[in-house]
Amino acid sequence: MNATETAAPYGFGTTINATFDEAIERTKAALKAEGFGVLTTIDVKATMKEKIDVEFEPYVILGACNPHLAYRALQAEHELGLLLPCNVIVHQHGDSCRVSVIDPAQMLGFVQGNPALDEVASEAEVKLRRVVDSLSAV
Repeated sequence: MNATETAAPYGFGTTINATFDEAIERTKAALKAEGFGVLTTIDVKATMKEKIDVEFEPYVILGACNPHLAYRALQAEHELGLLLPCNVIVHQHGDSCRVSVIDPAQMLGFVQGNPALDEVASEAEVKLRRVVDSLSAV
């Protein structure tokens, strides 16, 4: 059963019962299990406070990359680096956290007429949906 919930039309995700820090760690572990590493972590709450002195909910953007898929995508479309890595967000709402992932097919929809990228996007989507589903299963 697919526990994926709809997010924005350009992503998908789930809500999990976990603390913010637990949600981040569980998300990183689920990404790793599917061959993704986290290249960047942007703490949006801290950045908003530092840059414009506003309070924001606990919210991080994880820049996730599966090196094998990224290599194939870059071989098919050299300028694709403009769309990498895949962003994953984790943000807190009350006692639960929302984890949302960019939909690779939507992200690569900017690139027209390259069937090799369609294959990579499809494979990435399958892996990322398994990440979200594994978070929902706990």
